[in-house]
Amino acid sequence: MAPATAAFASLLPAAASRLHPAAAAAGAAASFVRLPHHPTGWAGASVAAAPRTARRRAPGVAYATAATEKSIYDYTVKDIDGKDVPLKKFKNKVLLIVNVASQCGLTTANYTELSHIYEKYKAQGFEILAFPCNQFGAQEPGSNPQIKQFACTRFKAEFPIFDKVDVNGPNTAPIYKFLKSSAGGFLGDLVKWNFEKFLVDKNGKVVERYPPTTSPFQIEVRELHLQFTPTLSLYIQLIFRLVLLRINIFFFRMAIRTACHVSTL
Repeated sequence: MAPATAAFASLLPAAASRLHPAAAAAGAAASFVRLPHHPTGWAGASVAAAPRTARRRAPGVAYATAATEKSIYDYTVKDIDGKDVPLKKFKNKVLLIVNVASQCGLTTANYTELSHIYEKYKAQGFEILAFPCNQFGAQEPGSNPQIKQFACTRFKAEFPIFDKVDVNGPNTAPIYKFLKSSAGGFLGDLVKWNFEKFLVDKNGKVVERYPPTTSPFQIEVRELHLQFTPTLSLYIQLIFRLVLLRINIFFFRMAIRTACHVSTL
């Protein structure tokens, strides 16, 4: 597969950097804290669309969508302030759902990049749903108010942040049971570490799953962008281009008439 720099402007290619098989195995979770931040920056993501079939068959991660009639809109979750949030409020939006942590080696890069793509695409129907989780190296030990202050103050996060949840084990939050059953991961359905990502389409269905080491800049924003409903600004741009075209045609016709008139003299 082509890397993202040659490949959230195509729904960017699935992970150009993937979980190392050894790192994904049970008992190797602690190695993720030492993983370097992904070097790819937004400015360097001159991304060309990769075929979805090639992406889905890429080695390393198996995507097995469960045959279920449920969608993400069937669930209600609590936000970081303890209020119930029915996820049907996000109907007709593209969602990126991420389990976050404040003390992980992946924290700075992911929060920074998530905030960047959210700012870029939120007006076009894109939402990021962040779920704090303390199951990986106990790297999200704070209370909900502490987590909120950390994300919103240090990283200026404006996307929704929800109540701390379990993503694995007997107390797995229902929303994560749905996500995992809809898109299996490498070496099973378990979420492997902080900042694993699920991409959900405008119909509430999981369409892709990305391992923790996948930079948010690598997620297929171009394809995702094609799913968005055109905004007013896009219509204004279209009208402006049509007006310019009419003006160009007018002056072209005038030039032809002038040339014909001169030739008859």
